[in-house]
Amino acid sequence: MPYKLIAIDIDDTLLSDELIVTEATKSALKAAAAQGVFVTLATGRMFPSAKKIAAQVELNVPIITYQGSLVKTLFDEQVLYERSVPKDAAKELFAFCKEHNLHLQLYINDELIVQEDNEKARRYSALSKIPFVVEPDYDKLLDQPSTKMLIIDDPDYLDEVAAKLAPIIGDRVHITKSKPHYLEFTHKEGTKGHAITFMAEHIGCTLDEVIAIGDSWNDHEMIEVAGLGVAMGNALPKLKEIADYVTASNNEDGVAQVIEKFVLNPAQV
Repeated sequence: MPYKLIAIDIDDTLLSDELIVTEATKSALKAAAAQGVFVTLATGRMFPSAKKIAAQVELNVPIITYQGSLVKTLFDEQVLYERSVPKDAAKELFAFCKEHNLHLQLYINDELIVQEDNEKARRYSALSKIPFVVEPDYDKLLDQPSTKMLIIDDPDYLDEVAAKLAPIIGDRVHITKSKPHYLEFTHKEGTKGHAITFMAEHIGCTLDEVIAIGDSWNDHEMIEVAGLGVAMGNALPKLKEIADYVTASNNEDGVAQVIEKFVLNPAQV
């Protein structure tokens, strides 16, 4: 099967633990693109944050951001696919967070918005290399479309929070974890699975011709729908169980190894 689209998660997949894209991975991505393969990113990150990573690997394609809620072209920033958290669910989520004193972030018009300047906001901002905007009054923002919403807290506590929120808003939003301490909320069609389905149709290929590579549970939708779903060596065990193939870790050029094996030298598979 000649693959035509490769969708790659960023954190702990494309990036090493030092938050860099290795030269071996850059070289493999460039070689795949030279063969006419459409290489894109599929990340929970905001578009402005993902755009910086895409520039590092010289991508010039639409990229999948906010877990799949926004697909936008890099240079002219044309929106191709967009889904927002339903307003009624957004308001119920905010009320829950207010009642339980939870740190909730909004993402509106590619801005990261927090209610207060605190350690959680600063750490997130430092990791994503995106500044935050402080707005104490969320009530006046919740009528605007929020591409995603995110709670930061202790991983075990977030599992409890997710279980409590599922019966309240789970019928209207997609709830997932991108990292153990990040609980994210998007539109039901704001998943990486929906986004790569759209991208495949956009470039004119079938899902059988798609490779999806990731490490966290928020990658499972795209790994399940792609013709070749790949879990990193450092991926969650349950993601490895559903993947078609498990590659090396993010610190061992796992992405490059997938491209070498299935795209650049497929006759050896």
